[in-house]
Amino acid sequence: MVGRDMHQTVLLREAVDALVTRRDGFYVDGTFGRGGHSRAILQVLDAGGRLLGVDKDPLAAAEAEQLVVSEPRFEFFHGSFALLPHQLRRMGIGAVDGILLDLGVSSPQLDEAGRGFSFQHDGPLDMRMDTSSGETAAQWLARAEEADIADVLYEYGEERYSRRIARAIVAARAETPITTTGRLATIVAEANPRWEKHKHPATRAFQAIRIYINRELDDLRDLLDSALDLLAVGGRLVVISFHSLEDRMVKRYMRDMSRGEQLPPGVPVRDSDLNRRMKLVGKAVRAGKDEVAANVRARSAIMRVAEKLA
Repeated sequence: MVGRDMHQTVLLREAVDALVTRRDGFYVDGTFGRGGHSRAILQVLDAGGRLLGVDKDPLAAAEAEQLVVSEPRFEFFHGSFALLPHQLRRMGIGAVDGILLDLGVSSPQLDEAGRGFSFQHDGPLDMRMDTSSGETAAQWLARAEEADIADVLYEYGEERYSRRIARAIVAARAETPITTTGRLATIVAEANPRWEKHKHPATRAFQAIRIYINRELDDLRDLLDSALDLLAVGGRLVVISFHSLEDRMVKRYMRDMSRGEQLPPGVPVRDSDLNRRMKLVGKAVRAGKDEVAANVRARSAIMRVAEKLA
């Protein structure tokens, strides 16, 4: 079994309960990971239900292929959830009853030093979710302009010392290529003049570089742009986010779709004319105390749910 025991699925029951409204429906787990959500979804579907798992990670694909063999209701697509429109057309699926996204990096990815996601385990500076293609973090840092590095750190990591850290990275690579997570973490820590309490000084920089290398926000934006076309009426979009950039994007999207057209104050218009495309389902959900105690990474998770109206 590929890494299943290493990963604790966050908001498992809450996500499945919010997603599945028809036991015979067609659903998408856009971030299969190690299959926690997918297996729970399959448990509540009946014989007519179907589930498509999607993931960039080759190790996730290996885990998913085992499930494909044993579960006829399950199919898998190795790639980004941003490609869902293409994949569903290829499968002949017009619309789905729900899409689940559990965003960010998984525990196995963080814990495996060779993936290069974490400053807590020294290893090759890779950071790719799909290790079969694309540019590694080390390759990007070796060629990127100082201003581009600073922009990435600021935009995707909200790093207030982005320019100072970028300058330190460029100076360090001039001496020796930056090829390991340990060296990058040291460079960033030494360049950061003010360390946040209970947070490693390289946290924001590692998050920013990972998001950029994997186009995480771009992929999320693409999926949100196509979500209404992918969902059947009554279909639900369930998104679990782990940092403010993701959650802000999801929150704004769901808010805008549920408000409909925004007209100037005083314009006489019926509520039915506002063209509301979705409705919010409940309030934002966070992991409970027991889950956070069992899995500290659940403390930053926040789940939002919206349902397509028309």
